[in-house]
Amino acid sequence: MLLLLAAFITIGGNTSCKSKKRLAKEAAEAEYKARVAEAVRDLTAILDDETTWTLEEKEHRVQTIKDWNLQNAEVDDLLFQVEKKLSRERAQAAQRAEEERRAAEEAARAQQPKNVLERNLASIASASSTTQANRLINETLQLFANNNVPVLIIITQAGGFNDYDKPTTIENYLNYVKDQKVNRNKVNDLKFNDAGKITEVELIKR
Repeated sequence: MLLLLAAFITIGGNTSCKSKKRLAKEAAEAEYKARVAEAVRDLTAILDDETTWTLEEKEHRVQTIKDWNLQNAEVDDLLFQVEKKLSRERAQAAQRAEEERRAAEEAARAQQPKNVLERNLASIASASSTTQANRLINETLQLFANNNVPVLIIITQAGGFNDYDKPTTIENYLNYVKDQKVNRNKVNDLKFNDAGKITEVELIKR
């Protein structure tokens, strides 16, 4: 009787152990399938530009999927395509950053002579003597390609178009400011040659 009972316990124990193994295997398979489905979904969304993720977020997501090591043909193919796409996006982002850097440098270079010209115009207008004004004019002319650089003065703006006063030269304009002892215009835009000298001035009435 005791032997029979022990046999039943052994059989029951083996059955329970096999059941746990089967359940564990099924759970692992279900988790694997879920991750494959998740990977396919996210990689496809990245490939089709259907996410709002940043480039860094996309790269992080791809690395997470790679770390899962799913060894699935569909996932591997999508990873290959997505990584090529992200490589292009990285190159484009780097190019945009470089363009923005150059634009910022160019703007800074343009702003410096603009500030100098604004300051000199104010100084010429408020000069305490003709000698001082003439010295400032000669210093200011060094910013220009020549003394006959055109000066355009915007008098009105409407519908995206500018209406200009009669054009003059930078030398004449600086002497006008000296004689009038007032600077009624501010610098709106400057153009430069390859040497960094100003080749055109656009002013606008204050």
